[in-house]
Amino acid sequence: MKISVCMATYNGELFVAEQINSILSQLNYNDELIIVDDCSSDKTIDVINSFNDKRINLIVNNSNIGVNKSFSRSILLSTGDYIFLSDQDDVWIEGRIKMMIKHLTESKVDLLTSNFKWIDQFGNSTHVKFDGVSSLQSNSFIKNIFDIFIGKTNYFGCAMLFTKNLVRYIAPFPGFIESHDLWIAKAGNLYRSQVHLDEITFHKRIHKNNATSTTSKRSFIYKVFSRFVFILSFFVLLFRKIKLKLI
Repeated sequence: MKISVCMATYNGELFVAEQINSILSQLNYNDELIIVDDCSSDKTIDVINSFNDKRINLIVNNSNIGVNKSFSRSILLSTGDYIFLSDQDDVWIEGRIKMMIKHLTESKVDLLTSNFKWIDQFGNSTHVKFDGVSSLQSNSFIKNIFDIFIGKTNYFGCAMLFTKNLVRYIAPFPGFIESHDLWIAKAGNLYRSQVHLDEITFHKRIHKNNATSTTSKRSFIYKVFSRFVFILSFFVLLFRKIKLKLI
Protein backbone atom coordinates (compact mmCIF):
# COMPACT_ATOMS: atom_id res chain seq x y z
CA MET A 1 0.00 0.00 0.00
CA LYS A 2 1.38 3.37 -1.07
CA ILE A 3 0.10 6.77 0.05
CA SER A 4 0.27 9.97 -1.97
CA VAL A 5 -0.32 13.37 -0.40
CA CYS A 6 -1.06 16.08 -2.97
CA MET A 7 -0.43 19.69 -2.02
CA ALA A 8 -0.70 22.97 -3.93
CA THR A 9 1.40 25.88 -2.65
CA TYR A 10 1.49 29.60 -3.33
CA ASN A 11 3.32 32.11 -1.12
CA GLY A 12 2.97 29.86 1.90
CA GLU A 13 6.35 30.34 3.57
CA LEU A 14 4.85 31.21 6.97
CA PHE A 15 3.03 27.95 7.59
CA VAL A 16 4.09 25.33 5.04
CA ALA A 17 6.95 23.91 7.15
CA GLU A 18 4.64 23.07 10.05
CA GLN A 19 2.21 21.36 7.70
CA ILE A 20 4.93 19.35 5.93
CA ASN A 21 6.28 18.19 9.28
CA SER A 22 2.84 17.02 10.39
CA ILE A 23 2.49 15.03 7.15
CA LEU A 24 5.96 13.48 6.88
CA SER A 25 5.78 12.18 10.44
CA GLN A 26 2.89 9.93 9.33
CA LEU A 27 4.30 8.71 6.00
CA ASN A 28 6.31 5.55 5.40
CA TYR A 29 9.56 5.50 3.43
CA ASN A 30 7.83 4.50 0.17
CA ASP A 31 5.04 7.10 0.39
CA GLU A 32 5.15 10.46 -1.39
CA LEU A 33 4.31 14.11 -0.84
CA ILE A 34 3.73 15.76 -4.22
CA ILE A 35 3.85 19.54 -4.04
CA VAL A 36 2.94 21.71 -7.03
CA ASP A 37 4.01 25.29 -6.44
CA ASP A 38 2.14 27.92 -8.42
CA CYS A 39 5.00 30.40 -8.95
CA SER A 40 5.44 31.58 -5.36
CA SER A 41 7.22 34.93 -5.03
CA ASP A 42 8.25 34.39 -1.40
CA LYS A 43 10.52 31.72 0.13
CA THR A 44 8.03 28.85 -0.09
CA ILE A 45 10.25 26.82 -2.46
CA ASP A 46 13.31 27.37 -0.25
CA VAL A 47 11.39 26.16 2.80
CA ILE A 48 10.24 23.02 0.97
CA ASN A 49 13.72 22.25 -0.36
CA SER A 50 15.20 22.67 3.13
CA PHE A 51 13.58 19.37 4.15
CA ASN A 52 15.81 17.43 1.75
CA ASP A 53 13.45 14.46 2.01
CA LYS A 54 13.27 11.91 -0.82
CA ARG A 55 9.55 11.49 -0.22
CA ILE A 56 8.93 15.08 -1.35
CA ASN A 57 8.43 15.62 -5.07
CA LEU A 58 8.37 19.38 -5.78
CA ILE A 59 7.11 20.62 -9.14
CA VAL A 60 7.11 24.34 -9.93
CA ASN A 61 4.64 25.61 -12.51
CA ASN A 62 6.06 27.60 -15.42
CA SER A 63 3.27 30.14 -14.99
CA ASN A 64 0.53 30.81 -12.47
CA ILE A 65 -2.31 28.42 -13.30
CA GLY A 66 -4.43 28.64 -10.14
CA VAL A 67 -5.28 26.29 -7.31
CA ASN A 68 -7.63 23.97 -9.22
CA LYS A 69 -5.17 23.21 -12.01
CA SER A 70 -2.30 22.91 -9.52
CA PHE A 71 -4.18 20.27 -7.53
CA SER A 72 -5.20 18.53 -10.74
CA ARG A 73 -1.56 18.36 -11.81
CA SER A 74 -0.49 17.02 -8.43
CA ILE A 75 -3.16 14.31 -8.48
CA LEU A 76 -2.24 13.22 -12.01
CA LEU A 77 1.38 12.86 -10.89
CA SER A 78 0.47 10.73 -7.88
CA THR A 79 1.38 7.04 -7.89
CA GLY A 80 -0.19 5.93 -4.61
CA ASP A 81 -3.11 3.62 -3.95
CA TYR A 82 -4.63 6.23 -1.64
CA ILE A 83 -4.53 9.98 -2.23
CA PHE A 84 -4.86 12.71 0.39
CA LEU A 85 -5.27 16.38 -0.47
CA SER A 86 -3.51 18.97 1.65
CA ASP A 87 -3.56 22.74 1.95
CA GLN A 88 -0.26 24.48 2.65
CA ASP A 89 -1.22 26.05 5.96
CA ASP A 90 -3.10 23.37 7.91
CA VAL A 91 -1.81 20.94 10.56
CA TRP A 92 -2.57 17.22 10.49
CA ILE A 93 -3.49 15.50 13.75
CA GLU A 94 -1.31 12.53 14.71
CA GLY A 95 -2.81 9.27 13.50
CA ARG A 96 -4.88 10.95 10.78
CA ILE A 97 -3.65 8.77 7.92
CA LYS A 98 -4.23 5.46 9.71
CA MET A 99 -7.68 6.51 10.93
CA MET A 100 -8.92 7.67 7.56
CA ILE A 101 -7.55 4.75 5.54
CA LYS A 102 -8.99 2.26 8.01
CA HIS A 103 -12.44 3.85 7.74
CA LEU A 104 -12.27 4.12 3.95
CA THR A 105 -11.23 0.50 3.41
CA GLU A 106 -13.84 -0.79 5.85
CA SER A 107 -16.52 1.25 4.06
CA LYS A 108 -15.42 -0.13 0.65
CA VAL A 109 -15.93 3.21 -1.13
CA ASP A 110 -13.68 5.53 -3.15
CA LEU A 111 -14.01 8.82 -1.24
CA LEU A 112 -13.93 9.76 2.42
CA THR A 113 -14.43 13.25 3.86
CA SER A 114 -13.64 14.05 7.49
CA ASN A 115 -14.21 17.00 9.79
CA PHE A 116 -11.71 19.48 11.20
CA LYS A 117 -11.18 22.25 13.73
CA TRP A 118 -10.52 25.86 12.75
CA ILE A 119 -7.40 27.60 14.04
CA ASP A 120 -6.07 31.12 13.57
CA GLN A 121 -2.62 32.20 12.36
CA PHE A 122 -1.18 31.52 15.81
CA GLY A 123 -2.62 28.01 16.04
CA ASN A 124 -5.35 28.95 18.50
CA SER A 125 -8.89 27.60 18.16
CA THR A 126 -11.26 30.01 16.44
CA HIS A 127 -14.87 29.96 15.32
CA VAL A 128 -15.87 29.95 11.67
CA LYS A 129 -19.41 29.13 10.65
CA PHE A 130 -19.56 26.07 8.42
CA ASP A 131 -21.59 22.89 8.07
CA GLY A 132 -19.09 20.03 7.94
CA VAL A 133 -20.10 16.41 7.34
CA SER A 134 -22.07 13.85 9.32
CA SER A 135 -21.70 10.07 9.14
CA LEU A 136 -25.49 9.82 9.35
CA GLN A 137 -25.68 11.48 5.93
CA SER A 138 -23.05 9.31 4.23
CA ASN A 139 -25.58 7.42 2.12
CA SER A 140 -27.90 10.38 1.56
CA PHE A 141 -26.38 10.92 -1.86
CA ILE A 142 -29.21 12.99 -3.34
CA LYS A 143 -29.38 15.23 -0.26
CA ASN A 144 -25.61 15.65 -0.26
CA ILE A 145 -25.67 16.71 -3.91
CA PHE A 146 -28.54 19.11 -3.20
CA ASP A 147 -26.60 20.60 -0.28
CA ILE A 148 -23.74 21.32 -2.68
CA PHE A 149 -26.23 22.88 -5.10
CA ILE A 150 -27.63 25.29 -2.50
CA GLY A 151 -24.18 26.26 -1.27
CA LYS A 152 -23.77 24.49 2.06
CA THR A 153 -20.15 24.20 3.22
CA ASN A 154 -19.99 20.46 3.82
CA TYR A 155 -17.01 19.50 1.70
CA PHE A 156 -13.40 20.66 1.75
CA GLY A 157 -10.68 19.10 -0.40
CA CYS A 158 -8.16 19.23 2.43
CA ALA A 159 -10.51 16.95 4.41
CA MET A 160 -10.59 14.27 1.70
CA LEU A 161 -9.02 10.90 1.06
CA PHE A 162 -9.76 8.94 -2.10
CA THR A 163 -8.62 5.88 -4.00
CA LYS A 164 -6.61 5.70 -7.20
CA ASN A 165 -9.75 4.34 -8.84
CA LEU A 166 -11.55 7.67 -8.38
CA VAL A 167 -8.72 9.54 -10.10
CA ARG A 168 -9.81 8.00 -13.40
CA TYR A 169 -13.10 9.86 -13.14
CA ILE A 170 -12.13 13.19 -11.58
CA ALA A 171 -8.80 14.06 -13.20
CA PRO A 172 -7.92 16.14 -15.04
CA PHE A 173 -10.26 18.75 -13.60
CA PRO A 174 -12.30 20.63 -16.24
CA GLY A 175 -11.28 24.24 -16.69
CA PHE A 176 -14.76 25.55 -15.94
CA ILE A 177 -15.10 24.26 -12.37
CA GLU A 178 -15.05 26.78 -9.51
CA SER A 179 -13.83 24.44 -6.80
CA HIS A 180 -11.91 21.16 -6.91
CA ASP A 181 -13.43 20.35 -3.51
CA LEU A 182 -16.99 20.35 -4.80
CA TRP A 183 -16.04 18.65 -8.08
CA ILE A 184 -14.68 15.66 -6.16
CA ALA A 185 -17.56 15.65 -3.69
CA LYS A 186 -20.08 15.62 -6.53
CA ALA A 187 -18.29 12.68 -8.12
CA GLY A 188 -18.29 10.64 -4.89
CA ASN A 189 -21.99 11.24 -4.29
CA LEU A 190 -23.05 10.85 -7.91
CA TYR A 191 -21.22 7.51 -8.13
CA ARG A 192 -22.64 6.50 -4.73
CA SER A 193 -19.14 5.74 -3.47
CA GLN A 194 -18.38 8.09 -0.60
CA VAL A 195 -18.54 8.17 3.19
CA HIS A 196 -18.39 10.81 5.93
CA LEU A 197 -16.17 10.60 9.00
CA ASP A 198 -17.37 12.50 12.08
CA GLU A 199 -13.94 12.70 13.68
CA ILE A 200 -11.72 15.79 13.50
CA THR A 201 -8.57 14.77 11.63
CA PHE A 202 -6.72 18.07 11.20
CA HIS A 203 -6.65 21.75 12.10
CA LYS A 204 -7.62 24.10 9.29
CA ARG A 205 -5.96 27.47 9.51
CA ILE A 206 -7.67 30.71 8.57
CA HIS A 207 -5.66 33.92 8.23
CA LYS A 208 -5.53 37.14 6.23
CA ASN A 209 -3.67 35.59 3.29
CA ASN A 210 -6.09 32.76 2.56
CA ALA A 211 -9.70 32.72 1.43
CA THR A 212 -12.66 30.52 2.26
CA SER A 213 -16.16 30.32 0.89
CA THR A 214 -17.54 30.35 4.42
CA THR A 215 -16.61 34.01 4.89
CA SER A 216 -17.53 35.52 1.53
CA LYS A 217 -20.87 36.78 0.22
CA ARG A 218 -21.70 36.15 -3.42
CA SER A 219 -23.74 38.31 -5.78
CA PHE A 220 -26.95 37.06 -7.36
CA ILE A 221 -25.29 36.82 -10.78
CA TYR A 222 -22.44 34.80 -9.34
CA LYS A 223 -24.91 32.45 -7.66
CA VAL A 224 -26.71 31.91 -10.98
CA PHE A 225 -23.38 31.19 -12.66
CA SER A 226 -22.50 28.71 -9.89
CA ARG A 227 -25.75 26.82 -10.48
CA PHE A 228 -24.93 26.61 -14.19
CA VAL A 229 -21.47 25.24 -13.38
CA PHE A 230 -23.06 22.73 -11.01
CA ILE A 231 -25.35 21.37 -13.73
CA LEU A 232 -22.55 21.24 -16.29
CA SER A 233 -20.31 19.40 -13.80
CA PHE A 234 -23.07 16.89 -13.14
CA PHE A 235 -23.36 15.94 -16.81
CA VAL A 236 -19.59 15.85 -17.39
CA LEU A 237 -19.19 13.42 -14.47
CA LEU A 238 -22.01 11.27 -15.83
CA PHE A 239 -20.38 11.21 -19.26
CA ARG A 240 -17.00 10.23 -17.79
CA LYS A 241 -18.63 7.39 -15.88
CA ILE A 242 -20.40 6.07 -18.98
CA LYS A 243 -17.30 6.46 -21.16
CA LEU A 244 -15.04 4.55 -18.77
CA LYS A 245 -17.59 1.75 -18.41
CA LEU A 246 -17.61 1.31 -22.19
CA ILE A 247 -13.83 1.07 -22.46
